Amino acid sequence: MNQVLERPAVPVSEVSIESVLLDADLFIKYSSPEKAHGLLRDAIERSPRSIPLREKMRDICIKQKNLTEAAKQCLALVSLYIAREDFDLAYDRLQEAKLLDPRISVAPGLEAIRRARRPDFATNRDKSPQKVRTDVTFAGNLAFVSIFDAVQVIESGKMTGLLVIKSDLHLANVSFNEGKIVDAESNGHNGVAAFREIIEISSGTFEFSTSEHEFPVVITIASNTNFLLDVLTELDNERAEKQGLRNVSDELN
Repeated sequence: MNQVLERPAVPVSEVSIESVLLDADLFIKYSSPEKAHGLLRDAIERSPRSIPLREKMRDICIKQKNLTEAAKQCLALVSLYIAREDFDLAYDRLQEAKLLDPRISVAPGLEAIRRARRPDFATNRDKSPQKVRTDVTFAGNLAFVSIFDAVQVIESGKMTGLLVIKSDLHLANVSFNEGKIVDAESNGHNGVAAFREIIEISSGTFEFSTSEHEFPVVITIASNTNFLLDVLTELDNERAEKQGLRNVSDELN
């Protein structure tokens, strides 16, 4: 009995990718999004590292309100952009994934970007901060506007969305539901532990993007202001305690 051997998937060539993208656009133009989706899905299976194919799939899924698949493509693109050392686009796609599907934890992605670009931090620390995007609700430089001030603006506007912070040593975000802090992620941590890191960031940039969907509640608080003050008080007390232990150690020595 003859066995039928399966051929390994053949990657799509650059010319074929252009053809697939054009065909996908035609299917969308003539109101056949399901055909465009199927065409792109098959092409991505053969060339999973193709950024143009995944970007097109992401774009079509967003337009068709298939937000779960769009978020999935965003996460895949994060890895591809990190490999290409295009860290700003990697971060943008990670932020977009969180906005498309609030259930997603972006902590692993934040940590991957931070680790990948860490060598750049050592050589570029004296350079000017990264440019702030303009396609967000509001943004600023932490040298002039503190995180405390940014939180107050979001709270007063009762906005739902994601505050993202970029600095030399941190890639982080804080989630808000109707102006109230409900979660935070920073360098592999989330919840209160992450927010404790974020509140001490004093340099870099921040951006706030609104979301149509509320985020899962990981941090349960009654007031943003009280929460911030409690965190700052805890950090001050911990620093004072450490300093006291150092002083005792110095005296004994």
